[in-house]
Amino acid sequence: MAEFDFTVAEVVGMGRLPHRRGFGAPGPDDAAGCAEALARVGAGHLAGRGFLDLSGGEKQRVLIARALVQQPKVLVLDEPTNHLDIAHQLEVLALVRASGLTVLTALHDLNLAAAHCDLLYVIAGGRIVASGPPGDVLSTELLAEVFGVRAHPVRHPVTGAVQLLFDRLHS
Repeated sequence: MAEFDFTVAEVVGMGRLPHRRGFGAPGPDDAAGCAEALARVGAGHLAGRGFLDLSGGEKQRVLIARALVQQPKVLVLDEPTNHLDIAHQLEVLALVRASGLTVLTALHDLNLAAAHCDLLYVIAGGRIVASGPPGDVLSTELLAEVFGVRAHPVRHPVTGAVQLLFDRLHS
């Protein structure tokens, strides 16, 4: 399989394709929108670099810029923090939250979900078994039933968000 190394600006520009007529060339509005989206995610300085040369966190920021330049009403993200170190995980989730958009995301890290999401939906066996604010949903009983772990909820000392400490349920 051949990989094509597009520049960051080209990758973000692909997000403008739905706004163009046919195979029309990008216009000044497209270039301005791409530059603005890259600036919004703190990646303007990457515009001329090859996408394949970026770190995981840089790639995620660029992909979020590509989504933002489409001018969506809703962002749907599947594991946007996967394979990122903790600093990049927090950065990506802060960028998404600051977008001002409605965001639907799948996250397996319950602590990240508790800290960055307003509402959680817990799915088990293909159905929703709980939904609501993190502090209501992440009960020790539910986590034992769904994930087979003993959870100890604590409050984050700065944000007050629920965070969880885990033990194996059956040692």
